[in-house]
Amino acid sequence: MRLRIILAFLIWGPSSFSQTSPKVVIIIADGIPADVVERLKPPNLMGIAGEGVYKRAFVGGEKGGYTQTPTISAPGYNDLLTGTWAYKHNVWDNDNQHPNYHYPTIFSMMRNARPSADLAIFSTWIENRKTLLGADLAQTNHLKINEIYDGFEKDTLRFPHDEDSWYLHLIDENVVHAADSVIRLKGPDLSWIYLEYTDDVGHSKGTGTAFDSAVFLLDLQMKKISDAIHFRERTQNEKWLLLITTDHGRDSLTGAGHGNQSERERTTWMIMNQKDTNGYFKSENPAIVDVLPTVARYLGIPIPENINRELDGTPMIGAVSVSKPVLENAGDKIILHWKNFGQPETVSIYISYTNHYKSGGEDHYEFLGETKKGDSVFEKKIENLKYREFYKILIRGKYNKINIWKTPKTN
Repeated sequence: MRLRIILAFLIWGPSSFSQTSPKVVIIIADGIPADVVERLKPPNLMGIAGEGVYKRAFVGGEKGGYTQTPTISAPGYNDLLTGTWAYKHNVWDNDNQHPNYHYPTIFSMMRNARPSADLAIFSTWIENRKTLLGADLAQTNHLKINEIYDGFEKDTLRFPHDEDSWYLHLIDENVVHAADSVIRLKGPDLSWIYLEYTDDVGHSKGTGTAFDSAVFLLDLQMKKISDAIHFRERTQNEKWLLLITTDHGRDSLTGAGHGNQSERERTTWMIMNQKDTNGYFKSENPAIVDVLPTVARYLGIPIPENINRELDGTPMIGAVSVSKPVLENAGDKIILHWKNFGQPETVSIYISYTNHYKSGGEDHYEFLGETKKGDSVFEKKIENLKYREFYKILIRGKYNKINIWKTPKTN
């Protein structure tokens, strides 16, 4: 018996006998509206959802509010990566990007929390790594990505560009093949896979039969990634979160455009291979900014207090206290509403009149008071408040925090 145990250890290694750290793969499948997924029911996406959950989600921030964000790709990616809307992360379009790196991405958070973490990107657009993640830039403390498979759109010899953009599908295939291999062999701690072909077909053909075919091609790619994760879970005793989403929907007329605030452009979806979601996810409409706090929680990454105060997202797994803040304009009186989750608890309210965080500084928060257990409203009169054009309110529960601002746009 002792010899059998020794042989098993030599064959499978210590990972077969002890649980390793959780690992995450985030996939952005570009520009697929929720109604298309629900109509087609792609078998592999639905299979992953069957292991966990599928739910409609949204992008674009609060329509007409200070958080409103264009339903465009790069802003959507950065919404996901930073857990904030564009009024904070400062990416408003695809071509003229100027990210505010003071709002760190989940990759920077992971690197700071675990310097030896294995970080990976598999992308059909090189700017995801170079600009949005800010890899190797001084502003991100020279963020290092260990596994890099991108930039193939620049290789016109290997992937000659054609009018139908089939080359983008071939690049997506190459990206997925690399991700499949690296996940199986190395099992990176945090990976981002970005696939573009569906969006390009949408722009050229709209949401018709050609778009449907592109979605089914992507569905086959999802099986490869899911199978690679199952392989790691089976052979390495690892826990993996696979989270698949899209960055925007499409216009309701033809499906060829996006970027505005129509319902179809704002309505997206999320698939996770985990069933254990919380009350917020089950009862509310999750947003793309919810991905960062969810991934951080799954990975066990502690989010520093100054960053946590700025997040616009709510964790979709684990215990959660508060979400959905509303600030009423009532002169010198603050009137706040929000939604409580879980057991009744006391909630604390703070205010800051500065936004030094935006430029790398610290904001001072004054304690305003706390609620009775289970209350979801707070009122307080503050002298001369009506003359202030800007302030930030922080609502702190036991398990999470939410913030809401008064800006000139909310007057």
